[in-house]
Amino acid sequence: MDRQGPVAQLRAAVEGFAQAYVATAEQWCVALSGGPDSLALTAVAAQLRPTTACIVDHGLQPGSAEIAETARAQALGLGCVDAQVVCVRVGNEGGPEAAARAARYAALGAYHIGPMLLAHTLDDQAETVLLGLGRGSGARSIAGMRPHDPPWCRPLLGERRATTHAACRELGLTAWQDPHNADPRFTRTRLRAEVLPLLEEVLGGGVAEALARTAIALREDTELIDALAAAALPAATEGTGLQVRALAGLPDPVRRRVIRGWLLAGGATGLTDKQIRGVDALVTAWRGQGGVAVGSALRNERLIAARRDGVLAMHREPV
Repeated sequence: MDRQGPVAQLRAAVEGFAQAYVATAEQWCVALSGGPDSLALTAVAAQLRPTTACIVDHGLQPGSAEIAETARAQALGLGCVDAQVVCVRVGNEGGPEAAARAARYAALGAYHIGPMLLAHTLDDQAETVLLGLGRGSGARSIAGMRPHDPPWCRPLLGERRATTHAACRELGLTAWQDPHNADPRFTRTRLRAEVLPLLEEVLGGGVAEALARTAIALREDTELIDALAAAALPAATEGTGLQVRALAGLPDPVRRRVIRGWLLAGGATGLTDKQIRGVDALVTAWRGQGGVAVGSALRNERLIAARRDGVLAMHREPV
């Protein structure tokens, strides 16, 4: 039997994803940068359902408007029913990579019509897992990206980047090569160009696939703990706070997940594993210590989680 060509392989992946997650969606969008991953995904998606391409112009590089317009024309040529360029203003919070990503997701989230297909591949997932490991952000970070996190859909998470590049060649498509993907100033670029190839060499290959499998296993565990935490939350809630006695009776991972959800619901942002464990220590290692500061969505304030009279409570302090 002949091996599937790269286009057929990607089509099978997208069809399988659609059947599993968005079977009732009559149309969808695809986030198109003009690069080989998103261009290949657009080509396949447009042949399966009415597809609208959304091209985000970050305005960070010379000629970005022309690059976006080329991608728009390619999308229409590939059979998309519509293709729109959305211009965004990129801030500087969290560094250039994080700021561009935040601006992009905000634009896509506001624009999407139905499910939004993203062209993340298995290689992207492996890089994400390594970033999570390096940051020590806990299992949720190491679990990587979800295939389906509405409205975000990642049908190519099981496919290698080499397959999307080969699909573009098979279709005769000229993809845009983002110079940022070769810029060593960006952490993900160095992971891609230096760290993963070295790991593949030292460990004898298969590292990207192993990291992706690790993400799947951790995600399954994380989703179970999330469900247990959601079930435990009502009994632990007292007003806008959490009862220390109820929290103390929970298994450690479940208790920390309840605390995390409570902090997020109270307006906390950018939570780290260290912060969550610091709040957890107010329950498990109480010695009369002060509160734990966490980030807030408002720049001029911070949130403080503290223990008072057997209850965890949050209050705001100006920065």
